[in-house]
Amino acid sequence: MDIVVRNLSKRFGNFQAIDDVSFAIPGGQLVALLGPSGSGKSTILRAIAGLETPDSGTIELVGEEATNLPTQKRGIGFVFQHFALFRHMTVQQNVAFGLEIQKHPKAEVQERVQELLKLVQMTNFADRYPLQLSGGQRQRVALARALAPKPKVLLLDEPFGALDAKVRDELRVWLRRLHDESHVTSLFVTHDQQEAFEVCDQVVVLNHGKIEQIGPPQELYERPASPFVTEFLGQVNILRPETILGMQLDNERPLPVRLPGTPGGSIYVRPHDLVISREPNGLPGWPARIKRLTPLGWLARVELILPDSTPVHVQITQANSLELGLENGLDVYVRPRDLKVFEESSKAATAINYVI
Repeated sequence: MDIVVRNLSKRFGNFQAIDDVSFAIPGGQLVALLGPSGSGKSTILRAIAGLETPDSGTIELVGEEATNLPTQKRGIGFVFQHFALFRHMTVQQNVAFGLEIQKHPKAEVQERVQELLKLVQMTNFADRYPLQLSGGQRQRVALARALAPKPKVLLLDEPFGALDAKVRDELRVWLRRLHDESHVTSLFVTHDQQEAFEVCDQVVVLNHGKIEQIGPPQELYERPASPFVTEFLGQVNILRPETILGMQLDNERPLPVRLPGTPGGSIYVRPHDLVISREPNGLPGWPARIKRLTPLGWLARVELILPDSTPVHVQITQANSLELGLENGLDVYVRPRDLKVFEESSKAATAINYVI
């Protein structure tokens, strides 16, 4: 494990930024710290970098105790949201800066700089200054500069946060390719679920300074461990037990779901896990009326009202919508094919997945 965090806590006045956080990152992986603002992700990253002193807990980097090491001795490469390039230096001078500070031989510095400029596809911009570059190009230079001293681990704090959506999309693909070529263990802070899912091998989901769940992106999405993870990772409909009890069942077919037996229990179904039909098909479901149909390119968003006035959102392909002849005010049938049920205990939520 290249990064090991054990029982890390940090308080700022009355605010508990990190609360007994523990996780480990295998060598060569790209891992995201994902959560809303104030969840503690940047504080964890800064503690690993030595820019914040934790109140308790330990940090190991590539098998070495690093909790009390100064930043410059941790072997960290750090990439910030706002590039932090030296404006008076050219691209190649920025990339060479860390190596020159460490007094590497000039020939070695030049060789490493050229290698990295090629890696980040900036060779033709070597003599330009940061103000002559686009935001995406500046962030590539910042990544090259962070990689130049061959750090033990790379830390990225919202590296694409200052860029527009199109550039962010391009750089996500590029960062994943860069990581696969460099193989440096990386920890990536983001509040953007799509960014984390597209780029990272593992995701650490944080909420109020605590870890909610750790795992591969698709596993978190398909098998969330708590209501928070379910709601944070994508759109979801929240249903009441009474709504589930109101499903139409043929021939006294038993209810396919065990309802939450404790107060605070909840039932979730994602928009793409609801199926619309024009006629009942013998499976558990509800009659519904289309309140609003919104085409979204190749997708369509359908807002339905169930018999008990519960609103639900369904996501289907535009081709499916046209095939069914959907329109506002039409009466249809809708059935769930995957439900996630949570029962609240005194310690945590218990998740049950139902594929119907």
